[in-house]
Amino acid sequence: MTGEKKKTKHAKPLTPAKRSRLSFFSDAITELRKAHWPTRQEALRLSLLVLIICVVLGAFLGAVDYGFTKFFVNLVLGG
Repeated sequence: MTGEKKKTKHAKPLTPAKRSRLSFFSDAITELRKAHWPTRQEALRLSLLVLIICVVLGAFLGAVDYGFTKFFVNLVLGG
């Protein structure tokens, strides 16, 4: 064995097997069953949080827009 190189077997590249087009749906259902689903209370709490953040951010952006509009009208158009 001296001087001889051992041949190593290389793994064949993985190729996607031909599958049915409808297998996507069964795979999707399988993955959805693995997902962590929030409880009704968690979903309600998180939805309210998103709603509150949207309202606050909308009010802030509306106020900034109103301020810039007034500033632009007074500065450029002269009042």
